[in-house]
Amino acid sequence: MSLTIHRTPSAHGNPMLIGAILAEGVARAPDQEIVYARRHRYTYRDLDKRVHQLAGMLAGLGITPGDTIGVMDWDSHRYLECFYAIPMMGAVLHTINVRLSPEQVLYTINHAEDDVILLNREFAPLLAAIADKLDNADTRIVLMDDGDDAALDGLDLAGEYEALMAAAPCTFDFPELDEDTRATTFYTTGTTGLPKGVYFSHRQLVLHTYASRALERETSQGELTVDDVYMPLTPMFHVHAWGMPYHATIKGVKQVYPGRYDPATIIGLYQQENVTFSHCVPTIFQMVVGAPAAEGVDFSGWKVIIGGAAMPPAMCRAALERGIDIYTGYGMSETCPVLTLALLPTELVDADIDTQVEFRCRTGRPVPMVQLRIVDNDMNDVAHDGQTPGEIVVRAPWLTQGYLKDEEHSEELWRGGWLHTGDIGVMDKDGWLRVTDRIKDVIKTGGEWVSSLDLEALITQHPDVAECAVIGVPDEKWGERPLALVVAKPGAALDPASVTALVQARADDGVISQYGVPDRVKVVDALPRTSVGKLDKKLMRTTMAD
Repeated sequence: MSLTIHRTPSAHGNPMLIGAILAEGVARAPDQEIVYARRHRYTYRDLDKRVHQLAGMLAGLGITPGDTIGVMDWDSHRYLECFYAIPMMGAVLHTINVRLSPEQVLYTINHAEDDVILLNREFAPLLAAIADKLDNADTRIVLMDDGDDAALDGLDLAGEYEALMAAAPCTFDFPELDEDTRATTFYTTGTTGLPKGVYFSHRQLVLHTYASRALERETSQGELTVDDVYMPLTPMFHVHAWGMPYHATIKGVKQVYPGRYDPATIIGLYQQENVTFSHCVPTIFQMVVGAPAAEGVDFSGWKVIIGGAAMPPAMCRAALERGIDIYTGYGMSETCPVLTLALLPTELVDADIDTQVEFRCRTGRPVPMVQLRIVDNDMNDVAHDGQTPGEIVVRAPWLTQGYLKDEEHSEELWRGGWLHTGDIGVMDKDGWLRVTDRIKDVIKTGGEWVSSLDLEALITQHPDVAECAVIGVPDEKWGERPLALVVAKPGAALDPASVTALVQARADDGVISQYGVPDRVKVVDALPRTSVGKLDKKLMRTTMAD
């Protein structure tokens, strides 16, 4: 007997489309607020209307399904409108990384074949500098906060966003698309070669949104509830702000978008709008809570997901002591991004702070529908003993199917039918994952693999160390040796020898290998970072090789 399901010809297939996310949020909370910095606020009902207007405005400029629209803006209500209107009309949203170099921005716009660019006035000089090298993208719309619609030097404009929106119809007849229609694309900030374009369909974004409902759980720790106030501290150009604006919308929660990341503005919005849920990389978190404006601020009850880089235990402890419900999330651009969350099980919610720090700094456990393995070079599973390392490979319905126009790297990404993260990790018997390093960052010394992340976590326990990065540098005898680059806390007189002594003491105790004790500790003013705030270890290795 055949088990194939046959659909009645008149039945509706109910494709998974991004518009359904918006529709559910509007139905749940039509009068809920969306706030942009201290400049603008409106309701979900207004958002829905403006999504229709944006689609009508773009259609009036000749945009049709399959075209690509690039966006260059700070985190704003306008960006949120683009998250919905552009894919819903069958076009592709290209979230342009405004922190790339002008040459890389030019490359991504041409490679994505952008037809229209929406740009914040602040980025007009950047676009003007590369305008004569653009293959297309002749239609440019400027986004302004002050309402000034004066022409900008060096750019031909189709108009100003709000003026064009005001002239657009209030309703738009969105097409019913195939759920596998490409909805978004953006470019990785990898440290090798040109940026690589990743892309996601409507179906993948909807499934990722529902999988993120792992945040709705039996305990209150880390949970995003309908009573929360959401403010992203991850740029909206970076993996759709980790997909969280979609999740916030479908729940109908209040959303706050801070614009340019200025600590005083962020803290002011945190207090004024009663923000309770955010996510960011460690650098941004430290920038906010360590700012002068944060002194004396009550952060208790603020739930914060840390991703993009390992969370230092010292940072986690300091946050918990200030009442912040902080924990780790893990993923990458190619995974949409969420794969795991370090949400505490019921028995650990009231554990002592040492235990909580240990688990909150782990990489977490997979969210629903994620298959995650730790494998050796032959794709065999390694032991789940919390000790045996291997590469993390994954499958999930929302992972990118490859890199845009790049078959060679796409095949490499998916070799063996699993997406290769390039991360090394260990897993315990209960399914808790801990990323120990990037394959390209692990230090191969004395016949052992030494984790740069473990060394960094150890060194940041030094009372005078604010930040640390450990890289491997060539060594004739040992292959590589660890070099520690450290940033001192303000006003501290950091002695490099005391850092070495701290690591040596842990090696003597058997906590780390003796090969992990750095030969050199270099005090630097700042650590180089990528455009999304990650440590740029490739640049460090290049500049520190000698």
